[in-house]
Amino acid sequence: MKDTIAIFASARRNGNTGKFIDWIGNELDIDIIDLSEKNISPYDYEHNNLNDDFIPLINQLLGYEQIIFVTPIYWYSSSAQMKIFMDRIADLLYLEELKDKGRKLRDKTGYVVCTSTSDVANQSFLNIFKDTFEYLGMNYGGYVHANCANGYSPNEYREDVSKFVELVKCSDLSAGG
Repeated sequence: MKDTIAIFASARRNGNTGKFIDWIGNELDIDIIDLSEKNISPYDYEHNNLNDDFIPLINQLLGYEQIIFVTPIYWYSSSAQMKIFMDRIADLLYLEELKDKGRKLRDKTGYVVCTSTSDVANQSFLNIFKDTFEYLGMNYGGYVHANCANGYSPNEYREDVSKFVELVKCSDLSAGG
């Protein structure tokens, strides 16, 4: 899908979350960016970190209409890598020279792919993404979750993944992709 990309943020690329997005990524034929391979500094009120990989990554993401945010759920929140990435979006809102990039996020669609050791994704976790998307003018497309309490068992999520893949494909087609 030429208009969809995934941003992966976990401490283990080959862990449960990595396996889950690799499956979904293969179904959608999309690229997956691993934030662990990027040098993205935490948010800095003085903005002394603008020479890291954040702005080039944003430039890459702006070429897509749909962005899938991928993270395990840790203590009702995203991974540290995803939190740093999300915090840095503030650069696009507060720095005059980056505001045009921030505005280009409007009308893009964001999705969430997550894993945890619970039956469902906690609503407070999902609200982090929903509220951020709304604030940025992005559309919230939905999510898919895998309960990995007993390990990664793809057969348990087959129906959920099929529905999610169709949701993303249908949204991509309606956006002209």
